[in-house]
Amino acid sequence: MSFDVSRKQAQQPAPPSTGHNGNVVAVLPSMSTVTANRLRLNPNTEHKPESYEGLQLEFSPLLFSSLERYLPPPMLSLPRDSKLHYMRDIILRYSPDGERIRDQRHREYRQKIISHYQPLHRELYTMNASNFFAPSFLKAINENKEEGFRSIMAEPTLGVFAFEMFQPRFCELLLSEVENFEKWVHETKFRIMRPNTMNKFGAVLDDFGLETMLGKLMEDFIRPISKVFFSDVGGSTLDSHHGFVVEYGIDRDVELGFHVDDSEVTLNVCLGKQFSGGDLFFRGVRCDKHVNTETQSDEIFDYSHVPGRAVLHRGRHRHGARATTSGQRFNLLLWCRSSVFRELRKYQKDFSICCGECQREKKERQRVSISATKQELLKREGKPAT
Repeated sequence: MSFDVSRKQAQQPAPPSTGHNGNVVAVLPSMSTVTANRLRLNPNTEHKPESYEGLQLEFSPLLFSSLERYLPPPMLSLPRDSKLHYMRDIILRYSPDGERIRDQRHREYRQKIISHYQPLHRELYTMNASNFFAPSFLKAINENKEEGFRSIMAEPTLGVFAFEMFQPRFCELLLSEVENFEKWVHETKFRIMRPNTMNKFGAVLDDFGLETMLGKLMEDFIRPISKVFFSDVGGSTLDSHHGFVVEYGIDRDVELGFHVDDSEVTLNVCLGKQFSGGDLFFRGVRCDKHVNTETQSDEIFDYSHVPGRAVLHRGRHRHGARATTSGQRFNLLLWCRSSVFRELRKYQKDFSICCGECQREKKERQRVSISATKQELLKREGKPAT
C-alpha cells in the first residue's frame, strides 16, 4: 500500500467581485505587473490585509486575506478588487477544470444531504466552547501564549502533541449524531462518500451540516496552537479543513495502514467507546521524495488513545493505526490545510526543514564537505591525510 494517499484539494473559481452599486469592478493590474511579479517567499508581517468577508466568493475569504501578505510590494496599495482578481488568477492557475467540476458536484451532493437529514443534537452545529472543551484547554486558548499551550501538552516524540481537549458530554453527543446519521443513511439507502480512500466506514461531518462548526474549531482553537508549533508548514495560515469520524472494530475497519495525510496539520481525537488495541504509531516526518524511506530508531513512537484526549501532528508525519482487537473505537479527524502554504510550495521547492531524511542528507553533505576541506588543508601543509 502506498504511503501517500493525498488528493489535491479541489477549488472553485470565484465570481467577479462587485462594487457597492452591484456592477463588476474592472480595475485590474496591468499584464506586465501580473507577469513580472510573483508572490513573495515570506509574508509582509507589517501589512494589514483587507477583509474579504461578505463577498460572494467560492474560496475562503480567509485565503485571500492570508495570501495578500505575500503579494508583490507594488500591489499592496492597489484597490481590494484588483488584489482579489490577481490572487484569484493565481489560485485558478492550479485548479484544473476537472477538479472544479468535481467540486461543484460535491457541493450539490452535500446540499442534497443537508436538505433531507434532520440533526439530532442541534447544539453541536454551533460552537459552544464552554460546553465542548476541557477547562484546561480553554484556559490555554484564551491566554494564547506558548507557555500556556505547553503547560497542558505532552510532546512524547518530536512534533507530536497530546492533550486533554473535549469534555465527555461533547464526545457522547457527537457519537450519537454520527450514529443517527448512519441510521438515516441506512433507512433512506442514501449512498454516501466515506472519509478517504483508506477508511470504508465512518462519515464526513462536513457533508451533513457540521462544516461551519468545524471551521470555527480550526480557526479559533487549532490555528493558534499550529501558529506556534507548526509555522514551518503553514500553521499560521490554516484556512480550510476536511472533518470526519472513523470507526474501528471487528465488524468495521480493523486497522489503518502506514500513510501520510492530505493536510498541513492533523487533529486526531478519540471519542470512545470501549475498546482494546488500536494504538497509533508514528514513524517520522517525510517530504514527497522520501515518503518511502526507512524509519530511524529515534522516530519510532506508539500512542494509546484515551477518549477526549487529542493528538496534533504534521500531516506529513507518517503514521498508522494498529488493529482494534475488541469493542469499537471512534475518532474525530480534522485535516487542517493552508492554501497559502500550498501555493508557496509551487514557488519554493525546498521545504525539507521538517523532513527527517532531508535533514540527515544535509548533515551528511556537511560532514563530507568538512572532511574534504580538512584533507585539502592537510595536503597544502604537506601533512599526511587522515
